[in-house]
Amino acid sequence: MPSTEFHLVTKWTIDASVEDVWQVLNAPETWPDWWPSVKQVTLLREGDEDGIGAVHRMKWSTALPYDLAFEIETIRIVPLSIIEGRAYGELEGIGRWTLQPEGLKCNVRYDWIVTITKPWMIRLSFVLKPVFSWNHAVVMERGRRGLVRRLARNI
Repeated sequence: MPSTEFHLVTKWTIDASVEDVWQVLNAPETWPDWWPSVKQVTLLREGDEDGIGAVHRMKWSTALPYDLAFEIETIRIVPLSIIEGRAYGELEGIGRWTLQPEGLKCNVRYDWIVTITKPWMIRLSFVLKPVFSWNHAVVMERGRRGLVRRLARNI
């Protein structure tokens, strides 16, 4: 895999129902309320009745001294199971949430299969690839903690 491509996998087990986790993850406009790394989400285009075709512009802060902004178009929804989007802008690729029930808990998997496009990142990617992967893990852990707090408030 070239140094500019990433396939990052995050796995969480959340002490909540699939329905509750789905409701929060399927509302990206609310992510800045509970996910500290998500600074802004702007709906650019409405999707169909299932959300397919919706486009959001997302601005993220990271654990490193840089921010990212990109658009993500919802390309697949399987209710209570999969939310998949195509990212373009400062990152290009696919993001996919997969939810599975495990008793009263929810197993969450996030696949982030992207190529970086920022020129400085491309120039330094061969050296910084492990750092970028670490950074992603930190951002996702902030999301897990925020999601747990958000779900605890909703109970």
